Amino acid sequence: MANKGPSYGMSRVVQDKIDKKYDAEVEELLVQWIVAQCGSGVGKPESGKLGFQDWLKDGCVLSELINSLHKDNKPIKKIASSSMAFKQMEQISQFLTAAESFGVIKTDMFQTVDLWEGKDLAAVQRTLMSLGSVAVTKDDGNYRGDPNWFFKKAQENRREFTDDQLKAGKGVIGLQMGSNKGASQTGMSYGATRQIQ
Repeated sequence: MANKGPSYGMSRVVQDKIDKKYDAEVEELLVQWIVAQCGSGVGKPESGKLGFQDWLKDGCVLSELINSLHKDNKPIKKIASSSMAFKQMEQISQFLTAAESFGVIKTDMFQTVDLWEGKDLAAVQRTLMSLGSVAVTKDDGNYRGDPNWFFKKAQENRREFTDDQLKAGKGVIGLQMGSNKGASQTGMSYGATRQIQ
């Protein structure tokens, strides 16, 4: 991969907007959770955006994190640190696949280059926050840390209706269908008729 120089013009404006979405407080919370979840063996990053990126860039910490959320049948079988770019990106990609199967929705996922090239670290934060929320919501005993760090996702609210209730509902006209009461166009005229000679 070639190094990219500084961006100018519109691309610089767009990158500045993306960079402003990065939150240092969220970084602190995520580091605290990852260390609590995986243990002190994962270390801690230097504070700041670049330190956070370097900590996660090879994909090993992310792989340890997703594996720690499973008791048995770990999704990532081999976690190996490598200095080769394609191996690091492959490790990140494995994390993303495992996170999606764990329950993180696709719209909350970052792209591999967002982390590896540092293009959008706010998206990385969003993915990890969503992963934490799914882990807290599952409540299967694998989550370690303060449950108040993440919000619980909405749960399914199934409702059962009797046959009588369903029949009664068929006679009701929904508001989005319009109404059969009230004003109508009967008796309306749109101006005088044209006189042709």
